[in-house]
Amino acid sequence: MQQTGNKIEKKIPSALPIYLAAGAFLLCALVLPIYSLWALIVSAIVAVCAYGLGKKLFLPRTVLVDAPAPVYATGQQDVDEMLRQAQQGLDTIAKLNAAIEHPGLSAAMTRMEKAGRAIVAQVVQTPAKAKNVRRFTTYYLPTAVKVLSAYAQMDALGAQGENAQALMAQVEQNAGTIATAFESQLDALFSGEMMDVSTDLKVLDGIARGEGLVDEGLKTQLSGMGAGPFEEKSQGPNLTL
Repeated sequence: MQQTGNKIEKKIPSALPIYLAAGAFLLCALVLPIYSLWALIVSAIVAVCAYGLGKKLFLPRTVLVDAPAPVYATGQQDVDEMLRQAQQGLDTIAKLNAAIEHPGLSAAMTRMEKAGRAIVAQVVQTPAKAKNVRRFTTYYLPTAVKVLSAYAQMDALGAQGENAQALMAQVEQNAGTIATAFESQLDALFSGEMMDVSTDLKVLDGIARGEGLVDEGLKTQLSGMGAGPFEEKSQGPNLTL
C-alpha cells in the first residue's frame, strides 16, 4: 500500500478469476462424467488453470481509501492529544481542498497541509518542540479549518450574498499569506528558534473574528499561556487572543 496525503492506495484483487474457475468446472461437469474420479480430477485441473489464467487477465484494481488514524506515543499525553487534533485538522483541510475548485486557494491549501504535516512530524520526532507550536496547533490551525470550511460551504451552495462574497474574497486574497505563515512556523522548528509569524496569521484571526468563528473558550485559555511564537514582541503590534 502506498500513502498519498491522508489517503492510501490499496490493491483489491478481482473476483473474476474465481468466477472463471467456477464456470470452467461447471462446463467440465456438463460434458464429462463427473461421477468418475478421472473426470473429477480433470475438471479440477481445468478449473485451476482457468483461475491462473484469470489472475493474469484480470489484475487487481487500485483504490484510494482513508489512511488509518496515526497513534502518537510521545510519552506526554497532552502532546499526543495535540498531535491527534492537529492531524485531524490537516485531514480536514485535505478533504476541503478536494472539494474547492479555486486554483489559487487550492494551491495555498496544499502548502498549508504540507507544512502542517511536516510540523506534526517534527514534534513527533522531538516532543520538546511542542511548546513552540501549541498556539499554532490548538488555535490557528483549527481556525483555518473553520474559515476554509465556511468558504467550502458557501462555494458549494453558490452563495451570492454580499457578506458571503466578501468572506470568500478575503479567504482567496489572504490564503497565500496564511500558507506562508504555516511554512514560517515549520522553518522555525527546523532552526530551533521562536519565530514570530503573528503578523501573517493576523489576517486569519481577523477573518475568523469577522465571521464569528473564534472559539472564545480557547481564546481565554490561550491568553494565559504567556509569550509564545505567535505573539508580537513589545516593539510591534500586539495580537491579543
